[in-house]
Amino acid sequence: QVQLVESGGGFVQAGGSLRLSCAASGRAFASYKMGWFRQAPGKEREFVAAISGDRRFTYYEDSVKGRFTISRDNAKNTVFLQMNSLIPEDTALYYCAAEGSTWYPRIPNKYDYWGQGTQVTVSS
Repeated sequence: QVQLVESGGGFVQAGGSLRLSCAASGRAFASYKMGWFRQAPGKEREFVAAISGDRRFTYYEDSVKGRFTISRDNAKNTVFLQMNSLIPEDTALYYCAAEGSTWYPRIPNKYDYWGQGTQVTVSS
């Protein structure tokens, strides 16, 4: 079992930055592939970014490439999402997720564990 707790969301003006954190409890954190997803009101949950357990592989949704960076600190059981140059379209509830076996980075229902989410609101 893995429990995930996100933090770092907030209200920011367009062009600003936020750094989201996701703290994981449980064992063998480094064995889990981690992803960030987001869901805006009235929309489906969508992929944002993902990172392999050994940090060798990262994936990004096209609209966030060059603006967002996913990273992880396995010693601290934490994954991060650095978000720069935020735009109003980034407004959503952001979730982190963990996958322990076969990995499909961009598919939400392939992840086993989810946090409760942290709200990001970007004003124009």
